Amino acid sequence: MSGVLGGVHSFLETGGPVLWLIGFAAFLLAALTIERYWYIHRNYPGEMGQLVRGWCDRPERHSWSALRIREAMISDAQVRLSRTLPVIRLLVALCPMLGLLGTVTGMMGVFDVIAILGTGNARAMASGISKATIPTMAGMMVAIPGLYFRVDLQREVRSRVGQLADRLTLD
Repeated sequence: MSGVLGGVHSFLETGGPVLWLIGFAAFLLAALTIERYWYIHRNYPGEMGQLVRGWCDRPERHSWSALRIREAMISDAQVRLSRTLPVIRLLVALCPMLGLLGTVTGMMGVFDVIAILGTGNARAMASGISKATIPTMAGMMVAIPGLYFRVDLQREVRSRVGQLADRLTLD
């Protein structure tokens, strides 16, 4: 196991300090995504059942105030379902920007090498180019799956809110 951890640590060191930020963002993005799927598929069905039972137990469901209560129940469910989606959206957008920051800092290292040693030392320049390309790749490798999961979670939220609205009948 230390070989895998050593390889990860070596990879993070090769990419520079920005790669550590991307790694933290990736961990946070994964944790929030897993939490949202867990809530939507494990916790929310029970909550939806309670909402539907509470609505069906109401003696009247036609008045203006009953309709406002129904709208509030649906809105509250949507807010609870979407709770961490803005943070997920932010992290998905942030990762490519952090990759770009890594590109800029890596290229600054290349320019420092060129200024000090000239263009004749390819090995020294390759280290800076590596520091420039690794964070860019890592930022995209985090953002692309994150984008997929964000869109899927938004679809799930719309679907669950629609199911709740359909089950809170007005008759």
